[in-house]
Amino acid sequence: MSKTATKPTEFAGTVEFPSFDASKATDQFRAFAEKGVEQSKEAYAKLKTGAETTQKALETTVETAKTAGSDLSLKTIAALRANAELGFAHLESLVGAKSVSELIELQTAFIRKGVETAVAQAKDFQAAGTKAAEDVSKPLKDVFEKTFKDIKVA
Repeated sequence: MSKTATKPTEFAGTVEFPSFDASKATDQFRAFAEKGVEQSKEAYAKLKTGAETTQKALETTVETAKTAGSDLSLKTIAALRANAELGFAHLESLVGAKSVSELIELQTAFIRKGVETAVAQAKDFQAAGTKAAEDVSKPLKDVFEKTFKDIKVA
């Protein structure tokens, strides 16, 4: 039995266990923590910049929508006024009609003029609506395109 007892002692005497150097571990932990803080600051700066850009785009979009809405309202009022004036002018001409044939001629001219006016107003509204939609969506569209471009680069 004495032989087996000496073997572990001899083995323990020849093997060296590595020592733990706390200063190296502390330096590595500090470097890791500093890198994490730096990355957090960069992420916050990017987030802040993105939020500010988005806020400006939203403000621009709201102002543009307000302006576009006002323009469309003014166009609507102008169209209604023109249609009312056209109707009153037609009524005045009908009162002055001297025969049935003149009445039919006035009515035909009124209908033709009404259709022409309606087509012109529809084209005008379509153009104004398309422009308004493009103007309103442009700021946010630009922000999204820039953001996706930045994401694609990263």
